[in-house]
Amino acid sequence: MSDQDSLNAVELATELTIAWLSNQNNRVTAEDVPTFLRTMHATVTELGSGAAAGAATEDSAPVQEFTPAVSVRKSLASKDHILSMIDGKPYRTLRRHLSTHGMTPEDYRRRYNLKADYPMVAESYSEQRRAMAKKIGLGAKGRAARSQTAPAAPAARGRGKSA
Repeated sequence: MSDQDSLNAVELATELTIAWLSNQNNRVTAEDVPTFLRTMHATVTELGSGAAAGAATEDSAPVQEFTPAVSVRKSLASKDHILSMIDGKPYRTLRRHLSTHGMTPEDYRRRYNLKADYPMVAESYSEQRRAMAKKIGLGAKGRAARSQTAPAAPAARGRGKSA
């Protein structure tokens, strides 16, 4: 590595360290800063030399295959719950369960080769929520606006003249 590349690595490591330390969520003691800077410099230098790229391709683990705990058909067999393919347990909604495993619904669908329309909420729970929304009038404003044939004349604006 040339002197110019070494200088660029030091500058980049310094900028990255400053950016990381300026984040209010990171709490670091003054003694840990030099260690972090050295680690950052070593990583930047390694990435710049291409050694990390070669090591990553050699040591990279094969793509992990995930076997579902239940079949797709069995996971959707009940209207009251959806069986998770991760642990086979029933849930009314999968979103929170997936977040505990660090996944999004898209990750879950991709992991188990599910279609884009695979539900994340049990059918009966969805119907309950739909009925409750209709009961309190959600969405009625949009239907009322479409049902009107001619819009009402706007009210006269202005201060008006009093005689």
